[in-house]
Amino acid sequence: MNFTINVWRQNGPKEKGGIATYKVSNISDDMSFLEMIDVLNEQLIIQDIDPVVFDHDCREGICGMCSMFINGEAHGPGRGVTTCQLHMREFKDGDTITIEPFRAKAFPVIKDLMVDRGSFDRIIQAGGFVSVNTSGNLPDANATPIEKQDADAAFDSATCIGCGACVATCKNASAMLFTSAKVSQLSLLPQGKIEASERVMNMVKQMDDEGFGNCTNTGACEVECPKGISIENIARMNREYLSASITSK
Repeated sequence: MNFTINVWRQNGPKEKGGIATYKVSNISDDMSFLEMIDVLNEQLIIQDIDPVVFDHDCREGICGMCSMFINGEAHGPGRGVTTCQLHMREFKDGDTITIEPFRAKAFPVIKDLMVDRGSFDRIIQAGGFVSVNTSGNLPDANATPIEKQDADAAFDSATCIGCGACVATCKNASAMLFTSAKVSQLSLLPQGKIEASERVMNMVKQMDDEGFGNCTNTGACEVECPKGISIENIARMNREYLSASITSK
């Protein structure tokens, strides 16, 4: 299979970027999308051109690093998959593929397709944890009974990999789906209920401070999320935030 690749090239966050066009050939339909870019980079290196910089790690859909906007969609045309799980069989021979970085004020471009998602880390630092006494007297993990419905909902929320597809897809560049997933996975469990009010207030404040937009319920984030995180989490976080706002006064 042969493709024309339009890829965003940018040397740094303050540099002016633009689309560069390359041809790539002899691509197997069994290749992953990142393997196709590996082949492209090999061609560019042979031609003494800087390879395309992109973020990747596990290549198994777990780490959330392979964040790319492919033909106008976060992680490409597939559903429930990250870029590294996207295979070239999703495209037709001769297609033109446009690849861009995730675009948001809170995700500055480092170089080419690599963006800085440190804003997510700072949201987690603001409250995405539970405080426990590690004196050596910790109870067994299964010693506290938890209703299956709550346990399942917390687990579903915890599958968020922090890739940023929700932000890139949202017309407001909102991080509400990510933040609400992290709030939900803790607030639904007994261990997280103690600090629930403080957590939601601090995490939402940090989210706003990072420059993310607000949610207007378009639902695009849920559609493009590779892990299928539900926007029910946003409703849950809004309820918790309202409750915390009232009780903190």
